Amino acid sequence: MHLINSSLNHALRVPLAAEIHSRPFLQLDAPELITHLAVYKDDSAAPGASNMAAQHATLAALCTHFGVTPPAAEAKYFYYDFSRFRLKWECHTEFATFTFAERPAAALLLEQAFERMPLEQLPQQWLAGLKGKLMVAAHVVLEQATEPAEIFMQGLSRVFEGNTLAGSKVLQGGELWTDFTIQSDGFSRFVIRDAGMRSQQSGRLVQRVLEIETYRMMALLGLPYAMQAAPSLNAIENELATLAAAMVDTDDAPGLTKADEGVAEQALLDRITRLAARIEKLSLDNSYRFSASKAYMGLVKARIEELREVRIEGIPTVEEFMDRRLTPAMNTCAAMASRQEAMAQRIANTNDLLRTRVGIVQELQNRQILQSMNARAAQQLRLQQAVEGLSVAAISYYVIGLFSYTGKAAKVMGLPVNPEILVGALVPFVAAGVWLGLRRMHHKLHAD
Repeated sequence: MHLINSSLNHALRVPLAAEIHSRPFLQLDAPELITHLAVYKDDSAAPGASNMAAQHATLAALCTHFGVTPPAAEAKYFYYDFSRFRLKWECHTEFATFTFAERPAAALLLEQAFERMPLEQLPQQWLAGLKGKLMVAAHVVLEQATEPAEIFMQGLSRVFEGNTLAGSKVLQGGELWTDFTIQSDGFSRFVIRDAGMRSQQSGRLVQRVLEIETYRMMALLGLPYAMQAAPSLNAIENELATLAAAMVDTDDAPGLTKADEGVAEQALLDRITRLAARIEKLSLDNSYRFSASKAYMGLVKARIEELREVRIEGIPTVEEFMDRRLTPAMNTCAAMASRQEAMAQRIANTNDLLRTRVGIVQELQNRQILQSMNARAAQQLRLQQAVEGLSVAAISYYVIGLFSYTGKAAKVMGLPVNPEILVGALVPFVAAGVWLGLRRMHHKLHAD
């Protein structure tokens, strides 16, 4: 029973299993000449433009020039033997790499080898039309360790133009030499000697060396961001210190009313809010680059460990070279990232403190307003009660007047009624009735 096309498979099972095999190393055997280009994404491209699409177009143009069918648009890896040279292409998030390998017909001296690189086989028009900017351009010479050490070292000195070299014995059968410097031809140079490496080790070693160079350069992209961020962070830090001092001065200012304190602290809150916006923008501009540099540095260290270096007497190893030259730069990026985060946290704390103080002042003001409203309500209640008393007297007066007219009319009609006695007797009852009626109406209105 075959499961490859079975419905039992998870939709991603096959592509995920193939992912770890998607970037195989080149099959290399000394002597080999290798040219490696790492093309960084084009920052001038339209926003949202795909780096992969641009790099694939570059690869397709090269394939078309040599009459080769380009890979599918979604491909991230491509290998092809063009007979003149072999090409391995890889597309990453921020860059794409083109690695060209050529086997010379016969062994060459180092100086001759670096003049016969596969780059000579490429059309100049294609090189000029690369989609992006070169981040890495490197030549690698892979040769058999057949020359005497003295002659080899003389050749190294000429090839690397007298620069200080880093080198070591690697993978228990190889030697690596470089100066990590861009030479006068615009390429960095690496010399790898096969002094007894096993099958396929040469290809793995070359790939690791090129990855170290590529990831080293990508990691260093964070350093200019760190250097540019330093003045901005200094300015923000100074302004934050000024704001903190202003907060203390507000507390110690004599004769300052609560209202004046509220106005002053509101102004400080506006300033700290603008400061928070500045640090947030700085973080947005730099955080991705700092995180990427940290990730690339981790890859550099991992690839160096895979070399399993053994010291050559008097020559610094690649690991030592990186510790002296690359690690300080990465520490600068890490320190700037930490400082940026700490500054954002300090601003947030100051902002919270100011908001708390402004909130307390506003609560006091609200309490005073409520107290004033309560006092006015009490005054209105007393006034209402006074008006109600006058209303009882006025209504009672008019009602008793009506009864007086009624008594007088009854007396005229001959009834035995004394109007004065009748009015006097009715006064307390009328007043009480009016008062009760007004009270009932008052309660009913409040209930509604």
